[in-house]
Amino acid sequence: MLIFKLYLTCGKKMTDSQGEVTPLELYEKLNVQGEKVRSLKTAKAEKAEIDTAVQLLLKLKTDYKHLTGQDYKAGCPPPENVVNQDNGSATDGIDEEDNVDPWNVSTSNAKGVDYDKLIVRFGSSKIEKELVDRIEKVTGQKPHRFLRRGIFFSHRDMHQVLDAYEKNKSFYLYTGRGPSSEAMHVGHLIPFIFTKWLQDVFDIPLVIQLTDDEKYLWKDLTIEECHRFAVENAKDIIACGFDVNKTFIFSDFDYMGSSPEFYRNVVKIQKHVTYNQVKGIFGFTDSDCIGKISFPAIQAAPSFSNSFPQIFGGRRDIQCLIPCAIDQDPYFRMTRDVAPRIGYPKPALLHSSFFPALQGAQTKMSASDANSSIFLTDTPKQIKNKVNKHAFSGGKDTVEEHRKFGGNPDVDVSFMYLTFFLDDDEQLEKIKQDYSSGALLTGELKKILIETLQPMIAQHQERRKQVTEETVKQFMTPRPLNFKL
Repeated sequence: MLIFKLYLTCGKKMTDSQGEVTPLELYEKLNVQGEKVRSLKTAKAEKAEIDTAVQLLLKLKTDYKHLTGQDYKAGCPPPENVVNQDNGSATDGIDEEDNVDPWNVSTSNAKGVDYDKLIVRFGSSKIEKELVDRIEKVTGQKPHRFLRRGIFFSHRDMHQVLDAYEKNKSFYLYTGRGPSSEAMHVGHLIPFIFTKWLQDVFDIPLVIQLTDDEKYLWKDLTIEECHRFAVENAKDIIACGFDVNKTFIFSDFDYMGSSPEFYRNVVKIQKHVTYNQVKGIFGFTDSDCIGKISFPAIQAAPSFSNSFPQIFGGRRDIQCLIPCAIDQDPYFRMTRDVAPRIGYPKPALLHSSFFPALQGAQTKMSASDANSSIFLTDTPKQIKNKVNKHAFSGGKDTVEEHRKFGGNPDVDVSFMYLTFFLDDDEQLEKIKQDYSSGALLTGELKKILIETLQPMIAQHQERRKQVTEETVKQFMTPRPLNFKL
């Protein structure tokens, strides 16, 4: 399996193609590159030229942060003898690496994956404040907290989607779920919470793929189990509040056999991707079954509107926007490479960061480990016990030390969870300040999280009870949707 390795740099100097670079020299390079990006945008240069300049700027910003421990700010040069004070790392004084692919995520850094490095590695674009402000302007709605807080942090071609939308050219949403267990956990809700917000503010159709075929190929499960998990997961997804008149949820096992148009697109994609390319992208080996090798084309097919003739007729020109966790990006880099060769628009993407396991941000959660997360089936007592017993703390060893030195919210899982689920920005900032100063103890922070999660999960469970078999059938039946293109 292919592993994407991201290396962090510590210390007072780093090396580039011209030798060692000091923080001040890197700061000056950033000033020059920032001016170049502004000039290219003002002159309305070619998109490829602007993108290249922006990627270099992002790389320089990442290098600067790792060299100095500070974010780059124009007009604020680094102090003399600056040393990286990153004390959130699980290791000290050695290089760290992040491993990210569609099936595994791990890092040795207690703060989690370095997303700035990941953006550079994957070649996507950072969601800057300018883009968040533009989404607010176009929709007329306050940006979702996931955007305000950088939880969705990276994109591909979102400006292009907004350009078209401003000209009254619509688009559709596509996201998915790999149903590997009957119960979903709170981390699984992240793309669906955000996708529902996008559906509401843009008033557009949505397709949700349940990849039960993928789970059969990768897991030790029967086809019947995987399909049953897909239906059960659909109930949790529906409970997020999606509009049945604008949403189609489908199981690959069901839809592939009933839609010639979908299958034809799968075959078109398969014809234009070589075995060597698939091995290079996904790390498949000669020992992997051929089902795994062919599966990426199935995940790519919903990116094209004519895969859903009951929704879009024969139209093949409607652009797709895909909100997903960034570990799924390899699938869609492949898709974007194939799209123009088979006459379709490239899908745009919005990438989210990973939801951390209770034990810490070094890995994402696992549905097979009951103690790694809060599940949507957990009782209030189970939620309380899991948070109190398993949630990794950024606090000090004793109350006296914590009061004196404060806690580290950057590595504290309870605070991380609150950034996802506590909507009040001012309250979240006060919690951060109080915890950092030592005024708020770890137990008190965990209590706030418990009191946030318990009603949220209880409300979800109540909504899920209202989802009948007939409701599931409505969502999962191929049919026209109610929307304007």
